[in-house]
Amino acid sequence: MTQALYYEEIDNGKVQCRLCPHNCILALGDRGNCDVRKNIDGRLISENHGLCSAVQFEPIEKKPLYHFHPGSYIFSIGSIGCNLKCNFCQNCEISQTSVDRYVSGQYYSPEEIIGMTADHPENLGVAFTYNEPTVYFEYMTEIAEATKAKGMKNVMISNGFINERPLLDILPFMDGFNIDLKAFTESFYKTITKGHLKPVKEALISIKKAGKHLEVTNLLIPSQNDDLTKFTEMILWIREELGKDTVLHLSRYFPAYKSDIQKTSLGLLFNFCETARQYLDYVYLGNVTGSESQNTICSNCGKIVISRYGYFIQKNGIDSEGICLHCNNKIVIS
Repeated sequence: MTQALYYEEIDNGKVQCRLCPHNCILALGDRGNCDVRKNIDGRLISENHGLCSAVQFEPIEKKPLYHFHPGSYIFSIGSIGCNLKCNFCQNCEISQTSVDRYVSGQYYSPEEIIGMTADHPENLGVAFTYNEPTVYFEYMTEIAEATKAKGMKNVMISNGFINERPLLDILPFMDGFNIDLKAFTESFYKTITKGHLKPVKEALISIKKAGKHLEVTNLLIPSQNDDLTKFTEMILWIREELGKDTVLHLSRYFPAYKSDIQKTSLGLLFNFCETARQYLDYVYLGNVTGSESQNTICSNCGKIVISRYGYFIQKNGIDSEGICLHCNNKIVIS
């Protein structure tokens, strides 16, 4: 446990957390919506500081990041907790829990994490992933600063539900992001995730303005966020605010946690994928093994420049500078 950042004392021992848009007001002994930040004796404490649910090397494509050093490996770490309450959560065992209920983790100091990053000779850096990294912000910051000092990369896989000040503070230490834009209606965010859409949109714009590598994921859930009109509105917003070269991962939903809605049909997924490709240069399908929609296609000549089968990557049509070998077009690759 460590004292948290971004909070203020109020009265009668209460504190207000300013890390994410919930801005939770906590009486003595209360935890925030994330279940891992607690008011202890009038101080806000990060209870999950150093607690890891997973530490391992993985392909960068698994994050998913397809245009950020494709084919690389990255040391991935996760903790527990989340500031959203998605009823379809794919990682509910680690995200929808607290330190009192989670018994499988292991504590690592930032120095131990940095030491482990050297165990793979081709390691790119550190990915903060699995659960929402915002809720272990202090731990993430310590590690990210040290990673950066060693000349390695940091990436953050996030729901984007974070206040402006913390986001601006972490941006200098981050090189890449994948942000989960879960839907494009406030009603979905409020009802299904217990959050809000506007802060996520603002975070996406801030990341783009900062010049960081950005990819977006949208999990397509039947009857929940599969309105083609709203989806198209989202795609047009991405094109206008983030750029037509923004990478979009359109992922297939499977029943999980509290949601027993039938899995996304391939027909629906491919239909939405084709719609997105009318407006964006790079659209991929996730949770669909073997699909050609995981290949990177040159936006100019239409030739495959990076082929993917699962996490097996072949970069036969692109050089080290991201130039298409077929037509000399510059592919957006970080």
